[in-house]
Amino acid sequence: MPHQAQRLTSIPTACFRGLRIVIHIIYGMLLVSVFPLLNKSIQQHIVQYLARKFLDLLHVGLETYGSYHHATSQGRLIVANHISWLDAVAMNAVLPAYFVAKSEVGDWPFLGWILHRIHTLFIKRDIRQETARINSQVRGILEQGDHVAIFPEGTTTDGTKPGHFHSSLLQGPVDIGSTICPVAIRYHDGTGRANGDAAFIDDMTFIESLWKILCSPSLHVTLVYLPAITCTGKNRRILASEAREAIHATLTSLSSSHASHIKE
Repeated sequence: MPHQAQRLTSIPTACFRGLRIVIHIIYGMLLVSVFPLLNKSIQQHIVQYLARKFLDLLHVGLETYGSYHHATSQGRLIVANHISWLDAVAMNAVLPAYFVAKSEVGDWPFLGWILHRIHTLFIKRDIRQETARINSQVRGILEQGDHVAIFPEGTTTDGTKPGHFHSSLLQGPVDIGSTICPVAIRYHDGTGRANGDAAFIDDMTFIESLWKILCSPSLHVTLVYLPAITCTGKNRRILASEAREAIHATLTSLSSSHASHIKE
């Protein structure tokens, strides 16, 4: 059956959704302002709630598959392909983690303030010493038995296929013999057809990206939590390659499944 283009969400509807997003962000700022008074478990529940509500207000559907990789005594490093700032929201809606983000994100109005309060690790990519500092922080968090999430591509793509996975931030789990947990991220419409409305690429601003998502007629995100990869006896470059291949194979399979469904 031929695919019919869907109408964009009307401007009044998109504006109404946007207003609710602004209110939700302000509410989120109030919640995370008391984080120092709360224990880790309650903090994680709040982050998960805020992320799930954010997706609901954006009318973004969330689908998950696989094992969610609950943390062990040595923690787990989650690695995923990177398409949008929305990736972290979707992942936190499933399994809250300490995310590593570029320092510029921490300067975003309001959202940057929230990210600082929920213990995001910010890295200045143009400073060589930053890698060692972040690796040390990642190692410490993993040793506490928590999750850390990174995007090894170091930048966003259009989601067609993952780019090169840099290995520089994979040293922490190697040092303590932890595990790498790949997650494949794919955006699509309600029929499974790829949807690029969430892609945060080129010179797009956050507001431009948010508006495009608000106007999207049908946007869903699928997260596939793939089998964990042990770090024992492997260096970080091998791990980066294995994680990328696992994610690439999964994304290819998802695209092929949709193509086969359309032909039927």
